[in-house]
Amino acid sequence: MNENIKDKIFKALVSISALIVIIVVAYIFIYIFKNGFKSINKEFIFGEPKGMPLGSEGGVFPAIVGSLSLMIIACIFASILAIATSIYLVFYCDSKRMDSIIHLIVQCMAGTPSIVLGLFGYTLLVLHLKLGRSLLSGGITLGIMIFPLIQIRVEKTLNEVDQRIINSSYALGVPKAYTILKLILPLCRVDIISAITLAGGFAMGASAPIILTAAVIFAPVPKSLSSPVMALPFHLYVLIGEGISLEKSYGTALVLIILLLIINIIASILSRKRKEHR
Repeated sequence: MNENIKDKIFKALVSISALIVIIVVAYIFIYIFKNGFKSINKEFIFGEPKGMPLGSEGGVFPAIVGSLSLMIIACIFASILAIATSIYLVFYCDSKRMDSIIHLIVQCMAGTPSIVLGLFGYTLLVLHLKLGRSLLSGGITLGIMIFPLIQIRVEKTLNEVDQRIINSSYALGVPKAYTILKLILPLCRVDIISAITLAGGFAMGASAPIILTAAVIFAPVPKSLSSPVMALPFHLYVLIGEGISLEKSYGTALVLIILLLIINIIASILSRKRKEHR
């Protein structure tokens, strides 16, 4: 078999694989949209769950606010740690052993099942630190979950900064900290925000970590960090698991998918904007 035929077979295989992925994703979106669209109205978006059993009527507004609040707290918590860790690894860590240890820890965290992180958050935050089942406990737990996603992308972004720019700054006698804060981080700002946004979308769709740390079947819009919250993934889990309302389940799933789609579109726009500036 000559190389041209091998090349065509390889191209056909990867094209078919990509097509299958597109079809599967499109089918999921269309199926959820078709079944959930009839539930979407003003009362569903801005109302609270009602009816008996709870959730069979009314809306999901507290769950929307709860999910967005959890995502914001998770992003703030994770991005602070991830950016600091990345800066240390790229600019300050001179020990290969320490570098390997930190990367090993990050990789292990990335592979930890989300329900295990939920159990960790429940034990540490809810029980030992007595934060209770709250917005803060759930946000921190989700932040631990998305920390590796942000750290890996931020480190990659920092490593891609032109070394000549950094060396020029050092040659002018500019301190390393000033170079990082005033030169490098502004250069990488769009990529970092894009990474945080994508990770936030991942956090919003997670249900296992918040089952034990933050989410309850019903709660009003949270007024403080110590309040328990409703969240869209957990509300969807309850509606399906308890057999309350399949129609409301599809509506909740559609709202969640639309929010995730908006977040991912924002991240894509930021990534494209960064590429255009290069």
